Amino acid sequence: MTGPAPAPRSRTPRRPRRPEWAGRNYTLLTASAVVTNLGTHGALIAAAFAVLESGGDGGDVGLVAAARTLPLVLFTLIGGAIADRLPRHRVMVAANALNCVSQAAFAALVLMGEPQLWQMMLLTALCGTGQAFFNPAAEGMLISSVRGEQAGRAFALFRLAMHGAGIGGAALGGVLIAGFGPGWVLAVDAAAFAVAGAFRAFLDVSHVPRRGNGGGLLADLRDGWSEFAGRTWLWSITAQFAVVNAVVGAAEAVYGPLVAEESLGGAGPWGLALAAFGAGTIGGALVMTRWKPRRMLFVGTVCVFPLALPSAALAVPLPFGGLAAVMFVSGVAIEVFGVVWMTALHQEVPEEKLSRVSAYDWFSSTAMLPLSTALAGPTEQLFGLEESLWGCAALVVLVTGLVLLVPDVRNLTRRTRQVAGHRIESTPPVSAAASGS
Repeated sequence: MTGPAPAPRSRTPRRPRRPEWAGRNYTLLTASAVVTNLGTHGALIAAAFAVLESGGDGGDVGLVAAARTLPLVLFTLIGGAIADRLPRHRVMVAANALNCVSQAAFAALVLMGEPQLWQMMLLTALCGTGQAFFNPAAEGMLISSVRGEQAGRAFALFRLAMHGAGIGGAALGGVLIAGFGPGWVLAVDAAAFAVAGAFRAFLDVSHVPRRGNGGGLLADLRDGWSEFAGRTWLWSITAQFAVVNAVVGAAEAVYGPLVAEESLGGAGPWGLALAAFGAGTIGGALVMTRWKPRRMLFVGTVCVFPLALPSAALAVPLPFGGLAAVMFVSGVAIEVFGVVWMTALHQEVPEEKLSRVSAYDWFSSTAMLPLSTALAGPTEQLFGLEESLWGCAALVVLVTGLVLLVPDVRNLTRRTRQVAGHRIESTPPVSAAASGS
């Protein structure tokens, strides 16, 4: 007679390799963002020095920078509507393909000889067009890829990885430009877009609610505008960043390389200064993996003030060590804003409308960039480089102070209790909902 069968051995459950909120889409999005940031941060520096090495001046650098940002104004709203209508990952992959081709052609022109200004502007504009369609789709995809109360931490970790790659890209780009010239950096950027596009082709969009058959593109744009304009905190902050991004963009794309060429020693130190900004964003992201400010937009807006510091440091100009320290501080501060901003969008905006709302955000925030970068050169010639940089710093302080007067910005609060789905809620916050919008 046989005894009882031995009890099956209990197995210790295997610990998940990644947090529950870090699903497949989140992982693919993070990996692809790392790859593109390694290439793009160096390529932005390379484009400016390609213009200077071909005999251009500050005005020409501004024109090329404007050519990149003008398509963001022209096509971002359409890109957002399309991203909510078509599978978002297909929009992202198509945009990456256009970026890859345009940057490869730019690299070939620089490596083969002296590129013409119109050629650099055209290819840069094509790259900007890809970005105009990519940004709303990517932001909507990322915001919808995380769940519940850990959304803020997820966004902080995503941005930590992205900005970490940006540090390497800016530093490596500056070194490669100094050693081999800007053409090779542009070629690396083209390859990075190809790799990232391959990653993004495997994203899963089955969780995004299916769109109804009614309405066309104009109806989608009107619906997105209604969502955007109905939230005072949303349109006031994006209006603020229309000015902030314009003056910071002019300082970084035009005035920074000029000061670097005159006082800092060229592309290498400027690339390292931008890398210090990237290091600051990593520090800010690390802070935000732990910190969950309740009045999140108030905290975030206060953290915009330090964006005036780099322009002031370039105006003095501070030596490289001082400039790097200022760039680090501003990087920490703006990353705090970035995480709370994404958390607010995740909390307040319906998932099926994220790309359209993000498109209005991107459009408003970049609307003045083409004008500011195009006028940066003439402004510098009219008023002087130092005076232009002090003006940039003063505008950042002014518009940020005005936004703090908006009650919804000061009072919108973080919700803490999870309910069905990925939205979170508790008692209604004192925000747009309380003001009837």
